[in-house]
Amino acid sequence: MNKPMLKRLALALSLSISAVGMAQAATLKLSHVRPQGTAIDNDAKWFAGKVKEATDGKIKVKIYAANALGDYTVVQERVSMGAVDMAVQPPASGVDKRFQIIYMPYMVKDWDDARKVFAPGSAMRNTVSDLYAKQDIKVLGAWPVYFGGIALNKQVEGAADANVDKGVKVRVPPIKTFQMLADNTGYIGSPLPFSEAFTAVQTGVVDGVIGSGAEGYFASFRDVTKSYIPLNTHFEIWFLVINQERFNDLDADQQKALEAASLEFENRRWESAQTDQKANEKRLADAGATIVDVTPEQIDATADKVRANVWPEIMKDLGQDWAKDVLKDVVAR
Repeated sequence: MNKPMLKRLALALSLSISAVGMAQAATLKLSHVRPQGTAIDNDAKWFAGKVKEATDGKIKVKIYAANALGDYTVVQERVSMGAVDMAVQPPASGVDKRFQIIYMPYMVKDWDDARKVFAPGSAMRNTVSDLYAKQDIKVLGAWPVYFGGIALNKQVEGAADANVDKGVKVRVPPIKTFQMLADNTGYIGSPLPFSEAFTAVQTGVVDGVIGSGAEGYFASFRDVTKSYIPLNTHFEIWFLVINQERFNDLDADQQKALEAASLEFENRRWESAQTDQKANEKRLADAGATIVDVTPEQIDATADKVRANVWPEIMKDLGQDWAKDVLKDVVAR
């Protein structure tokens, strides 16, 4: 083989190797729902740094905070289609109502209990992964947020007593679970998108919000929150997800690096979440909100009422046999 031919082959090989290298490099867009500087934003930035380090800079994660790419329901659809690469946010039940299973109020009683229920490999975690997979989305990890409560723009008598009819209207996410939760804790649930919630409270369309916790209320509602009731209404957990095809496009080493960083991202949050919840309750108080004292007896009484009245209806709506199978380990504890 003559030298010109060898040079052409060498050049072709060089270009081929270069093209492979370029194909393996990627910038992944990651969306989340909170403003910059919040706990999830800081953790997302940590995750981005970890991924960059673990892949020698070939995989970069660009953070889009505060719903910059759309409301979480819209973002989930875009991750499914591949228009957004990644997200860390609550699951949206618009496409598949069975996602409501993770919002079952009073499903877990404390942080240790929550970690067991949602751990990788648990029945609940496998269920969530399966539901996402049907939308071409892969679950990489979880980000436990808080136990939920109720934020109001005024003081309300009997705010923590589920048997007191307050006559107070509160915004709830447009999910049946939260609508029934509000109704069974003595409030009047008004389903509204998250993007409309602050204005609704500010203008008096509703008098408060159910569906979040101290962290969420401080981040998005502190200017309109006059009292906070830490009633442990539900356990909020978000999932770190990626478009399945986007994940498949990465080489094996990059996939392993992404999964390892995701597991560490999750474990770090479990270690800090409980302390973070207390800190956010204090931030709400420092911002002018009254933190209502809630007794364990009031939480237990509310849990009993909600489990008796809400669970059967939600399980029926989701599919009795399916929901019963998913929740059997939870109920057995």
